[in-house]
Amino acid sequence: MSVHLILWLSVMLVTQHYLYGKAFIFQKKTATSYVLLSPDLPLSLQAFTLCMKVASVLPINREIILFAYRTKDYDELNVWQEFNGTFSLYLSGPGVYFTLPTLNTFGSHMCVTWESKSGLTAFWVNGKRSLRKVLRPGHRIQPEGTVILGQDPDSFLDSFDEAQSFVGEISDLYMWDCVLSPSIIQNVYLDHSFLKGNIFDWKSLSYKCTGNVIVPSKPLTGM
Repeated sequence: MSVHLILWLSVMLVTQHYLYGKAFIFQKKTATSYVLLSPDLPLSLQAFTLCMKVASVLPINREIILFAYRTKDYDELNVWQEFNGTFSLYLSGPGVYFTLPTLNTFGSHMCVTWESKSGLTAFWVNGKRSLRKVLRPGHRIQPEGTVILGQDPDSFLDSFDEAQSFVGEISDLYMWDCVLSPSIIQNVYLDHSFLKGNIFDWKSLSYKCTGNVIVPSKPLTGM
């Protein structure tokens, strides 16, 4: 059975959960463990803000996939930590790279913003913005794809590569179809009151775990 068919069937089984205070825990590198996310709106985007908390102690000299959105033919939106420790954003083509603090066992709050009109994109780590770079001005992210945490689907027809899999914890994932203001991103980081994520919202997230992914039954402390 192809990965495409498996993921399509999985979409049918996605249910909505309240995850506040919890996390997706990926225990070890594997080619079979991932989380499938179902967006509340189609990912037909000319702008976005993506935020999440990430903790990992994987070595720097290893690719780490943090977020993957793929349509049938393209990696529409991928966020990586690269071999050399830089972080990258790809939008169905060449990416841009940022030098940021590396992932660690205590966890980092990370946001990525992009808007099509200017192509301006930036990373935010623990409430602080990186310099801005330009990526694909005039581009539109296409809908009808699949969002996966934990694996990089290079193709719907091929299996995953455990050497690129995520190991660690991901939590507090939110996504909006606009670029949030700096003050709102600060509120997200500090867990103050902020606008509900209209694409993904951690407090009402539709997802399905496959393989060796743990979601604690009770809220965690810290991170």
